[in-house]
Amino acid sequence: MLRVSELKKGFGSGRNRLEVLKGINLEIRQGELVALMGPSGCGKSTLLNIIGGLLDGDSGEITLEDFTYGTRPPNKVVDIRRKGVGWIFQDFHLLDQLNALDNVVMALELSGINSDEAEKLAKDSLIRVGLESRMEFIPDQLSGGQSQRVAIARAIAGSRPLLLADEPTGNLDVKSGEEIIELFKELCRTDGISILMVTHDPILASMADRMLLLKDGLTAASDIRSAWGEDVEEE
Repeated sequence: MLRVSELKKGFGSGRNRLEVLKGINLEIRQGELVALMGPSGCGKSTLLNIIGGLLDGDSGEITLEDFTYGTRPPNKVVDIRRKGVGWIFQDFHLLDQLNALDNVVMALELSGINSDEAEKLAKDSLIRVGLESRMEFIPDQLSGGQSQRVAIARAIAGSRPLLLADEPTGNLDVKSGEEIIELFKELCRTDGISILMVTHDPILASMADRMLLLKDGLTAASDIRSAWGEDVEEE
């Protein structure tokens, strides 16, 4: 479903040139939850930004269903951001003055969907994440876990095949974080959505189907056992 081939990206020039991604190769299957780990500054966010169409790579190729891109200027991959990839962040990025439903509706309208269809899709997605009784609540009336569910509803409402989650549990307590990961797994299993999730938490990473460890600009591990051992998965 998603294939990244020999993706490279650096910043600066001359002696100040820093090669962040040195030839990334990875594949994510439909309905798979993959955790991406690695030390700060190793290029995790850079990788997500290129996959999400927010940044262009220096070389290499990305294939996401019918889309092929990677080195094109970001303004030529608008359809990737509208139809291919949904984003979930550590901060929820909800508009404080809008209720849960309107936060999702607004995002859909900005992507070009008419108001009636946007409201229907927004309601369906909020029900999908378990917030059917919280649609009229503004962010201040929601818990952290509920706010993140609104953000997830916003990301899945456009029927995008891939979600990119950048530290999605970073602002949540342990229980809420685990509930979000369980929701991710359910979305993957029942809706066929694929999720690439950046996390620094090895316990949460162990809940994913697979883990990628980004090290020295390359993917250095491809499963939780090889990176952390059996003990982490069994806790």
